[in-house]
Amino acid sequence: MTPRPHLPTPNKDEIASLPAFPLLGLDRITLVNNAQGAREAAAALRDHPHWGFDTESRPTFLKDQVSDGPHVVQLATSDRAWVFQLHDPGCRDVVAQLLGHEGHTKAGFGLRDDRQRIMAKLGVSAAKVLDLNHVFREKGYRKDMGVKAAVAVLFGQRFAKSKKAATSNWAARQLNASQILYAANDAWAAALVHQALMMGTSTPAGDSA
Repeated sequence: MTPRPHLPTPNKDEIASLPAFPLLGLDRITLVNNAQGAREAAAALRDHPHWGFDTESRPTFLKDQVSDGPHVVQLATSDRAWVFQLHDPGCRDVVAQLLGHEGHTKAGFGLRDDRQRIMAKLGVSAAKVLDLNHVFREKGYRKDMGVKAAVAVLFGQRFAKSKKAATSNWAARQLNASQILYAANDAWAAALVHQALMMGTSTPAGDSA
């Protein structure tokens, strides 16, 4: 048996030197916060067998504080993204159905905690979830990749993430533009990475969207 290669994960300095990854704009992002909007999003998503997937939760700051997230669930195809806010019961029900559906792959990075929180919050086990870190590990990358390293390896681009948005209040009834862009692009980048891995291609994201 041929030994699996040990491939290096790019470091922060290497990623910082790359050209910017072209982010998905607000014109291709739909914010969903009610049952009707969720049903419309579900109808659009059902035409695509593979989704980029991520969640966001309001951060906890105390040692024994337990998160009541996720407060936001993001799903994306290769050309648009939907950001679902979970404060509306009807929206939560549709998201639970989407995540529990066996017919669609939900691809993302580091999804163990996301799956546990989804079970606690929505009472559903997310089905057909693919952690892209596992795919890269099978290819010989020892360390978890994460979306930044994956975009660097596959597309030769630098995926920018806002620390301010990452630690913001995701339970807010009204998300700001920075939050919406942050959430949507995490899922969209995962969708593009998954697509590239399936096709065996590595092209700049601007050429694949």
